[in-house]
Amino acid sequence: MSLTAGGPDAQDALFEKTSSNHVPKSLTRATLRMEFPPSYVLVGVYRLFTDPLLYKPAWDKCKHATRRGAIVGAIWAFLTFSIQRKFIQVFLSNSPRITGLSNDTMFGYPLPFSITTYAALTILGSQVTYILQFFLRRNIRIARDRAWDQTLASRGKGPEFWGPYVEEWRVPPTLEVDGKKQGFLEKWAGGWFGLFVIKNVLLSPFQIYPFVGVAVTSWFKALGTAHILHRRYFEAKKMTPSQIAVFMEERKWDYRVFGFTAAVLESLPIIGLVFTISNRVGAAMWAHDLEKKQHYFSEQRALGVEVYEDVRTKVD
Repeated sequence: MSLTAGGPDAQDALFEKTSSNHVPKSLTRATLRMEFPPSYVLVGVYRLFTDPLLYKPAWDKCKHATRRGAIVGAIWAFLTFSIQRKFIQVFLSNSPRITGLSNDTMFGYPLPFSITTYAALTILGSQVTYILQFFLRRNIRIARDRAWDQTLASRGKGPEFWGPYVEEWRVPPTLEVDGKKQGFLEKWAGGWFGLFVIKNVLLSPFQIYPFVGVAVTSWFKALGTAHILHRRYFEAKKMTPSQIAVFMEERKWDYRVFGFTAAVLESLPIIGLVFTISNRVGAAMWAHDLEKKQHYFSEQRALGVEVYEDVRTKVD
């Protein structure tokens, strides 16, 4: 039956009907939260800094390694800051046309601070962050997993909460994935060496640009960061690589803005390590809401009602 069979009035009613008309009361608040995915990142920060059940276990696990790393990092900063600042000053003075930077301008626009000092502090901050990561490499990974688990436990959810994947679109996007090529790219880019090359070689030139550098690198890392943050969600649902790809493609811009916001916080020198934990809290909260929606679709179809986005039809 044609959508236009009911005449102009029927067409007007079609446009006046919003998706909220099909949202059950149990999903109203979750749907509002999912309208703006970056809010989960911000709420994750708030919860980590205010909930003792989250920040205390994380700090207890990381405090000794953090102190050792901070001491080594402080010594490194004290011994090398002047040398690095001088090197950057010489580099910028010899190649302002290449970098678009000089001592007091960026692409011809005056800056309220010394660009050499900013660049030196940015690079030094990254180096101190690497030192902290070296000491925290095992403990912070455990702290992240515990933050995810505790966030879900605070909502009374266990392993049984996660159900099989349910397709929510009537016509899901078709993705052609070359198994061999995809496997090689994932193995290379997803490994520690690939991530090191992407973050610290390919994207490193952007780091010396004030503010712009953080935004550019975070945008490139957005989808990858979002995928990493929801790795536990995909594993809990036992989703296949193709299901994960379709699921993320259907919510591409949600994942992109969520990942961008998370990547911006994680890109901050030193304090960004804390945000790698808070982002797990926010990601777990988003996963909880996504799973509630998956339950709704599953329950409706078990009752013989097909629900696809805003389409609701009774199965004969």
